[in-house]
Amino acid sequence: MKRIVVLGAGESGAGAAVLAKQQGFDVFVSDLSEIKENYKELLNQYQIEWEEKQHTEEIILKADEVIKSPGIPDKAPIIKKLKEKNIPIISEIEFAGRFTNAKMICITGSNGKTTTTMLTYHILKNAGYNVGLAGNVGQSLAYQVATSSHDYYVVEISSFQLDGMYHFKADVAILLNITPDHLDRYEYNFQNYVNSKFRITQNQTSEDVFIFWDDDPVIQSEIARRNILATQYPFSLTKKEHSKAYVENNNLIIETSNNLFIMPVKELSLKGIHNTYNMMAAGLAASAVNVKKEFIRQSLQDFQGVEHRLEYVATVRNVTFINDSKATNVNSCWYALESMKTPVILILGGTDKGNDYSEIESLVKEKVKGLVFLGVDNTPLHRFFDDKIDKIVDVHSMEDAVKAAYSMAEAGDTVLLSPCCASFDLFQNYEDRGRQFKTCVRNL
Repeated sequence: MKRIVVLGAGESGAGAAVLAKQQGFDVFVSDLSEIKENYKELLNQYQIEWEEKQHTEEIILKADEVIKSPGIPDKAPIIKKLKEKNIPIISEIEFAGRFTNAKMICITGSNGKTTTTMLTYHILKNAGYNVGLAGNVGQSLAYQVATSSHDYYVVEISSFQLDGMYHFKADVAILLNITPDHLDRYEYNFQNYVNSKFRITQNQTSEDVFIFWDDDPVIQSEIARRNILATQYPFSLTKKEHSKAYVENNNLIIETSNNLFIMPVKELSLKGIHNTYNMMAAGLAASAVNVKKEFIRQSLQDFQGVEHRLEYVATVRNVTFINDSKATNVNSCWYALESMKTPVILILGGTDKGNDYSEIESLVKEKVKGLVFLGVDNTPLHRFFDDKIDKIVDVHSMEDAVKAAYSMAEAGDTVLLSPCCASFDLFQNYEDRGRQFKTCVRNL
């Protein structure tokens, strides 16, 4: 009997273990951290052996195949040992793909993934498709393949998941953008990260569709160098020769072989240029699987947005508070600032991943009145911003950050939490950071 070892027992690992067990494999789960109660219960329910707070090497190194959680870096000692023994290491999505014939709509990119994924799912759901939501959002793909049977899956895929994917194929692949992110995991070599993102197109044939942002210079130069077999659906802000979605005369236009769709930009439920891009990508994905345009139109009008992504929290004495805790890289913060129409007090900081803040420098100078640095070590932020902005305050808790930002703000200003950094120095994750922000704002 084939022995599968799952490393990491979060949503993706626990789901992979359930699917492996259901398929008749001998399964063992190992997590270096403590496993959450709900995942322990799930593993026990399926009578799957597990361990926590350790990796027992003699058990793990007997695996025929290892399914690795996306959070575990390649430089982890146990991964190095597995590689020395040539034991195959794959991601949960690669594993899940073996056991389903459902159509896969897969979304990656440095920014906008979650919004585009949720929106694409929303459109298909509204159109009555039997569709599952998976990847970095919703339940893990493996768990859904094990316990439910969908005809379509909309899957948000990170570069870390793509790194462990070899035979999996996206029927519809979406690549939103590529900006430097997670370079600590890619030997600080941007090309390694780019290659990782382009794995979304691997195994695609001419029957499949590849949707991408045609205004991204990185994507453009890579496409020119690669032999991509899929039918290409580029989208851009203005119409180009091959554009399948664009804006013209304040209308969003989608033009594919099976669909011509025109909708005033002002009717879109999400505002800002970045959201127009996300909506083009989702609309193209829906067109690629033959969703009728009335469902696309209705869905683009009534979609509510994603928690922690430019989420309106409250207005206190005419100061607006926006939670953009999901902005864990500089480019996400650029999008947030780009969409602001009032003076901004910006809350930044956390675990710096080797960030280059010059990308937001001009927007900060143009729109930001004051900065609040919320982190254990704010040295990189001070190094960059000290001579550019007069008002800067250091804080070490969310409560102090909200109070400092509120006291800096005047009526008509916006306080924006868009940290540019990972959250692990002071918070459990970006969701915890965003929820604390919302609680502190409501307590003002």
